[in-house]
Amino acid sequence: MGVKHGRDYEYILADLTEAVGRISDSYLFFDMELSEWAGLADAERAEVQEALAEDLFFALGAEPVIEVGSAIVIYDPEGHRINVLIGDEELTSVALI
Repeated sequence: MGVKHGRDYEYILADLTEAVGRISDSYLFFDMELSEWAGLADAERAEVQEALAEDLFFALGAEPVIEVGSAIVIYDPEGHRINVLIGDEELTSVALI
């Protein structure tokens, strides 16, 4: 189903892919080990991060808070945003409209 949005999906996906790329241990979402992640080429890492962004976009429609490694991804329907809390202080967000 995904989250409600007014922006083109391709732009949301690009922004969300960039946001999850900032999560240093995002590979844990796919039960990967650090050695597996380190063994991937840059293009392969980009594919994994885009797949993660797609999974999150659709999963957040049913589950508004999802842990990704050491980060928390939160769907804010009132603010029309997806917020990514990385660690205790770093926050980035993706506009949905």
